[in-house]
Amino acid sequence: METADTTEAGREIEKLLSLHPKGFDLSLDRITRLLAALGDPHKRLPPVIHVAGTNGKGSVTAFSRAILEAAGLSVHVHTSPHLVNWHERYRLGKKGGHGAYVSDPVLADAVRRVAEANAGQKITVFEILTAVTFLLFAEHPADVAIIEVGLGGRFDATNVIERPAACVIMPISLDHQAYLGDRVELIAAEKAGIMKRGAPVVIGHQEEDAARDVLIATAERLSCPLTVYGQDFLAYGEFGRMVYQDEFGLMDLPPPKLPGRHQYANAAAAIRAVKASGLPVNEHAFERGLISVEWPGRLQRLTVGALAKLAPALSEIWIDGGHNPGAGVVIAETMANFEESDPRPLFLVTGMINTKDPRGYFDAFRGIAERVFTVPIRGSDAGIDPVALASDAMDAGLEAEPLSSVADALYAIGRIVEEDAVAPRILIGGSLYLVGDVLADNGTPPV
Repeated sequence: METADTTEAGREIEKLLSLHPKGFDLSLDRITRLLAALGDPHKRLPPVIHVAGTNGKGSVTAFSRAILEAAGLSVHVHTSPHLVNWHERYRLGKKGGHGAYVSDPVLADAVRRVAEANAGQKITVFEILTAVTFLLFAEHPADVAIIEVGLGGRFDATNVIERPAACVIMPISLDHQAYLGDRVELIAAEKAGIMKRGAPVVIGHQEEDAARDVLIATAERLSCPLTVYGQDFLAYGEFGRMVYQDEFGLMDLPPPKLPGRHQYANAAAAIRAVKASGLPVNEHAFERGLISVEWPGRLQRLTVGALAKLAPALSEIWIDGGHNPGAGVVIAETMANFEESDPRPLFLVTGMINTKDPRGYFDAFRGIAERVFTVPIRGSDAGIDPVALASDAMDAGLEAEPLSSVADALYAIGRIVEEDAVAPRILIGGSLYLVGDVLADNGTPPV
């Protein structure tokens, strides 16, 4: 299997990482300058659905792509971060069929051209990679592009799109407080920065009234056609189906393929975004999209692979990159729902980086998880030491033990679970970086 540092594109990006900072420097000046040097490719895109939010933006991106591709449209998709290979950030649409991650030679060439256009000026690698997005999407024709915000919204490098077909704001909770503020209304104001005057806005399910109020006020100030989950559209389960409802009526749809009750609201936001964009999609495409959607590393079940073999026989293994308290709540709820229909002891294998709120994440699993094994995140100087992370889990009322790797954790679970006991349910997560390491080590990278 090729990993990022053994591909041609990966080597080009590693050169940039040695020259420029990897993090974020929230401003649009540098990306605007670079795009001008490239001939403003961001002004030559197909219709864009622009997606922001603390949680759920990846799921709504995946649902939207699946629906649009089911309608026969070619769909470019930009997401970040990647799990195993840099190429995952760039999916190029294919007419009448599923798109594919950009090929290595095409990505390497685009990275080189963007770096040359930057001419060594001060910039972050994320800004360069975002410029690569616009260059690729402008040079390869498609019917629509779905572009996911990297961080925040107002000053995110993707926020140079002048007239999106639709803007989507998914659930907002506390995350990246150092950049975005320590109150949800401040974070909401940053996310609302992707709204453009007169462009349709879809607001997904919001747990916090303060966040929803800020989003609605911003959309109204900008005279944006606005639809709000729970007010103008919603979805719910009924008799094993998903019912979607808006001002146009009801749609009786199959339940989303992605597990978790929260995916009903995410699917509804995607349906509403596709409708708001004005793209030609019929009800059959919505049905096919919900049952064909794929989103690696988010409540993804591992059934085969090198790491999966290390777990006790018949174990149920899930991986999820959710890493903040809001994500912890929805993941823990899903695990609790699994427990109702198929009781198993739940073990957590968790690694996190130091910009997150471990205690807030672990709080959601109190009374649900049997034990937590904390592990390092390989190759990251931002990873929380497993001993400190185990202390955070214990502060949340969980039994916890630090270990040196995911493999060691799986062996430890095997020692705890007796041969004749119920096979465990194992959730590996807390960081997309950890999930990426797991998929690489397991031999099952996203395709």
